[in-house]
Amino acid sequence: MNVSNHLFDFHPDWLAHTLANADDDLPEIKTRLADGTQVSRKANGVLWLTPPTGRANPNGEALIISAGIHGNETAPIEVLNKLVSELLAGAWPLACPLLLILGNPPAMKAGTRFIEVNMNRLFNGAHDKADYAGLPEARRAQFLEEMCRQFAMAHQELALSHYDLHTAIRPSKRQRFALYPFVEGRSVPAGQCEFMLEAEVETLLLQHKESTVFSSFTASLLNAESFTVELGKVEPFGRNDLRRFRGIERALRRRFCGESAPAVAPPFDHLTVFEVVHEILNTGPSFTFHVPDDVANFTEYQPGTVIWEDDQTCYRVGTAPEAIIFPNRDVPVGQRVGLMVRPGRSPVR
Repeated sequence: MNVSNHLFDFHPDWLAHTLANADDDLPEIKTRLADGTQVSRKANGVLWLTPPTGRANPNGEALIISAGIHGNETAPIEVLNKLVSELLAGAWPLACPLLLILGNPPAMKAGTRFIEVNMNRLFNGAHDKADYAGLPEARRAQFLEEMCRQFAMAHQELALSHYDLHTAIRPSKRQRFALYPFVEGRSVPAGQCEFMLEAEVETLLLQHKESTVFSSFTASLLNAESFTVELGKVEPFGRNDLRRFRGIERALRRRFCGESAPAVAPPFDHLTVFEVVHEILNTGPSFTFHVPDDVANFTEYQPGTVIWEDDQTCYRVGTAPEAIIFPNRDVPVGQRVGLMVRPGRSPVR
């Protein structure tokens, strides 16, 4: 039996199948690779893989890898698709349980960030808000939460990590960076910092409070070591230079195989840390955002610079320079317009 044909209905690969069925609810299908690895297509764009009984899991871990929570962020989707094709073809053995997620197939098919609402604001239970009642993206976020809960419960004895892979809608002065969700009393394990450097991610941003993004859900409620990982610039399918993503591809393949981490080495031997000092929210009709639409992530502003204001509040940069991350004035009232960050101390434990 051709496993890919069975799982993907004669489409050439996981991505092609996901796009072809973007608007469909699909039944679960299970199969087994020649080496005994179990593969379950839980739903469109969701694969749960389990190594054969008795195979060593040297790193003692289970991994959740997601991409396509924003449908137009295509490079990480293509990286995951390539790794899935290799695994199904028997190119390397799987050592640890995997939950692989392509988050928003309809938006992927449309080539847009989202269809109705930004899915990466719908986790940690936000999908239950009345504003999102009946929206397909809210149902999908709820379903993905449940998949992650089931996966975490099934592998309670293993260390759980979640990497939610993205690309940015604007240029960045720091091309690759990761965000570490806030969990009270938690600091970043040294091994996770080393993995980021292995993936050629040189900047780490420490969040200052719990949020409604996917990685915050898995960190807060499933006790996962979770990261939102920004890997470059948004491009349409087929337009990505995947050579720029070899770091994350190699690092994930190594983890999937259960191989030991390589020694940290130049040029990726130092992680620069930032911390969030202020979250900018759209406060309503009088809200005015003074950051230009074309500004790059990590653009620095000097002390005293007015970043935003409304009828009651004016935010100025404090006594030390601050940089802007994710500036986007076109968000609904109450949602995040951007983050102000500054250099922070090493978070490693």
